[in-house]
Amino acid sequence: MRVAGAATLISIPLKPSKTKPTRIMALNSSNKNKNMNPPTVAMASLSGKENEKRKLPILLFDIMDTIVRDPFYHDVPAFFGMSMKELIECKHPNAWIEFEMGMISEMELARKFFKDGRPFDLEGLKICMKKGYSYLDGVEELLHELKQNNYEMHAFTNYPIWYEIIEDKLKISTYLSWTFCSCVIGKRKPDPDLYLEVLRQLKVDPANCIFIDDRIRNVEAAVEVGIVGLHFKNANLLRDDLSQMGINISTDECQKKS
Repeated sequence: MRVAGAATLISIPLKPSKTKPTRIMALNSSNKNKNMNPPTVAMASLSGKENEKRKLPILLFDIMDTIVRDPFYHDVPAFFGMSMKELIECKHPNAWIEFEMGMISEMELARKFFKDGRPFDLEGLKICMKKGYSYLDGVEELLHELKQNNYEMHAFTNYPIWYEIIEDKLKISTYLSWTFCSCVIGKRKPDPDLYLEVLRQLKVDPANCIFIDDRIRNVEAAVEVGIVGLHFKNANLLRDDLSQMGINISTDECQKKS
């Protein structure tokens, strides 16, 4: 469960373009807060040889409703026999967030998921969630093409240990690494410390990362630390935006080599 964001930032693509889609956001003089500067990030330097081998930019992907359909909004209310409004009113306000941050186990989630502590079929809920996980239209094909072009890609997601269920079904690690999951790191987007931790672990300048998320507030938080942000709408628009940012998506060259 995630909180929707605020207003869209004015932004520019990485490469000059006649069209400047507002889905692409970067920290620059056109932003509303012109005095905003990205925080200093202490990073270990890569050796010259490592830098030469590393293909930039690095792509950071949100998972739910960016790569994978989120069953919480589509299937879970029906599982409980409720409307979404009823479910929101009945559930504990912090239980899922604590589960996403790795603060509680799934058994503890089961005990406190509802405010009144009512029991429910935890295994049934997990089965419901697993059935609902699927790639969004066109996304797997795009990930395949990016992988073929040797882009470094990482998951950067607010999700509990159940990300393992997603992996078991969809094999997302075929395309990207489950590097930055809130349940492992213990922080959630849009906490700025989480973005800084990502940069520290990657040992890369913020401007050499592109962060893609369907939640505008999460994108804004990335921009605030100097990461290039891209607000996800659908796979076709994502493909267009990446192309305008200079990301090579064509697989022609890769197919010729093979």
